[in-house]
Amino acid sequence: MASKTGTENAIAASRTTGSEGAGSGPVRTVDVGGVQVPYELTIIDRPDPYIDIDSYDPDADLMALNMGPQHPSTHGVLRVKLYLDGETCIKAVPYLGYLHRGVEKLCEKLTYVQITPIVDKNDYVSPMMNEMAINMAFEALLGAEVPPRARYIRTICAEIQRVASHLLWLGTFGLDVGGGIGGGATLFMHTFREREMLLDLFETLTGCRFHYNTHQVGGNRHDIPAGWDAMVRQTLEKISGRVEEYEAFVGNSIFRARTIGVGVIDPVLAMELGATGPILRASGVDHDLRRDAPYAAYDEIDIQVPVETAGDAYSRYLVRVREMRESIRIALTLLDGVPEGPISSLKPVKGPTNVKPKAGSAYASIESPRGELGTYVISDGTPKPYRLKIRPPSLHAASLLPYLGPGAMVSDIVATLGSLDFILGEVDR
Repeated sequence: MASKTGTENAIAASRTTGSEGAGSGPVRTVDVGGVQVPYELTIIDRPDPYIDIDSYDPDADLMALNMGPQHPSTHGVLRVKLYLDGETCIKAVPYLGYLHRGVEKLCEKLTYVQITPIVDKNDYVSPMMNEMAINMAFEALLGAEVPPRARYIRTICAEIQRVASHLLWLGTFGLDVGGGIGGGATLFMHTFREREMLLDLFETLTGCRFHYNTHQVGGNRHDIPAGWDAMVRQTLEKISGRVEEYEAFVGNSIFRARTIGVGVIDPVLAMELGATGPILRASGVDHDLRRDAPYAAYDEIDIQVPVETAGDAYSRYLVRVREMRESIRIALTLLDGVPEGPISSLKPVKGPTNVKPKAGSAYASIESPRGELGTYVISDGTPKPYRLKIRPPSLHAASLLPYLGPGAMVSDIVATLGSLDFILGEVDR
């Protein structure tokens, strides 16, 4: 527990970066991965995630507890082996692979045209993002330019999907910290009510409620139907007004006690393990691909990136709630300016082998609800990728578990797991 206290103190010190501290001089910063980080955060004494259990106190009454792969609070088919000294965890070992589908190898056996519906199931909470990321890589390989109308449609759908993903996370996180038959169930029912409204929008646009297959190389398959813009505006404005309800549900002493100071991730550890998205921004690193490396129509609008510095579960909650508000603003703003024109720059696909890029390689990445979702593809000039690799942000989030478990109580591990919001479909792929 001493190392956790040291982390909290160092995180608190980071709030004065670049300014005068209370009674002290300016905080000394160092460059870590191109980011100025308070020096105190680079010398944190973290617990050893790879401690040898045999070297632990021989008089301790240790117990090995398997949390998962069937436990509902692991949010997927994940097994975490906890070594406990009483109620305190001394080591956490995650075991992955229970959901492995071999997606990357499967993509190498399919043509570029056939791949999109396969990746829908990776991050099954935000399929729109999977489709966009992989088709952007194919478009970079082909040198295909997406028409402005399709770029706007992609961006609007991405932000609606971000809100839907965060709603699902907030509802299930309420179950994690509030209990399935306690206050958590109330929040869960409210957020799912709004999420269903967003799935109605996707169903009207694509004909599907979940796995859409709406992105294609060079643009989109489905154009905006008549009246859809009014549906989007009405739905998002209604959800925007209800965000305050969600905050009221969790704005109590119990939720704060379960999340403040729990699962603290300092910015150095986050960057060392490749964490991105809300996890990284909740640890004080102001990085968002929508603003820093714009794609689709994000260069047409200013992106306000929410950042917190405490790095705990509560900060991750704050970042995601603020992201919901920002995503609603982005979608509504772009909806007013969707240009006329085609939705695809390529001719209609009449066969599975129509798309055949030249030999080469390309990488494209987007800011998914969980962070940087990237696709690296190598072409050998045939209608099928020679190699395809997906960079899933959830895998990097799951890699934090061995560092966050030691020193935590069992109940805090449940809250920490939920706050990371990783999806096992893209972890295992």
